[in-house]
Amino acid sequence: MSEADKYQYGDSPGHHDHAEDVIISSDTRRDNRIPPGQTRTRKWPVLQYGRVPHVALDTWELTIDGLVERPLTLSWNEFQRLPRVKVFSDFHCVTTWSRLGNLWEGVSVRELMDRAGVRPDAHFVVAHGYDDGWTTNMPLDDFLSPDALFADRHDGHPLSADHGGPLRLVVPLLYAWKSAKWVQRIELVAEDRPGLWEQAGYHNHGDPWTEERFGP
Repeated sequence: MSEADKYQYGDSPGHHDHAEDVIISSDTRRDNRIPPGQTRTRKWPVLQYGRVPHVALDTWELTIDGLVERPLTLSWNEFQRLPRVKVFSDFHCVTTWSRLGNLWEGVSVRELMDRAGVRPDAHFVVAHGYDDGWTTNMPLDDFLSPDALFADRHDGHPLSADHGGPLRLVVPLLYAWKSAKWVQRIELVAEDRPGLWEQAGYHNHGDPWTEERFGP
């Protein structure tokens, strides 16, 4: 599917357009869904740091480790056999565009964390990507939001490599750079550990509604 095919015509999609089994991100219920300093885009922009990795599905793995009771490493086939969810959410890039009304499909973060078992001393998450050691960090509470998922489909189609396929993390309540593309490993840690963009000056938390774009 081409990027042009994902152009949004007319009003932005609303949460009421979806079946009861779709998880609705709380921000899509706001009267004004565009955070301060953001502008709606009707396109599906592509932004990334560095190269776009292309990972063969027969060698792809997702690892959950760190402060968990039962570390996991899943192959693509094993991941596909897990219970699946759909999430309707908005998507806010720190570069000031927002794409409203995205329908993601994949596996809930909570599903995998229940299987791994979160230890009491785990308070933060470091997401690692297949793209040359890229990482991002977030509080465990944000990571465990009911609308957070590991997504392999977007608006009914497989996620392209440019958009983080075959699998990306999606955490709708934070700026989009926290939704790690090409996710390879989730590490639970006791102390916060800033990732690549956070070390380069981006905000350590990244809440779009309070414009946490840069520092501290």
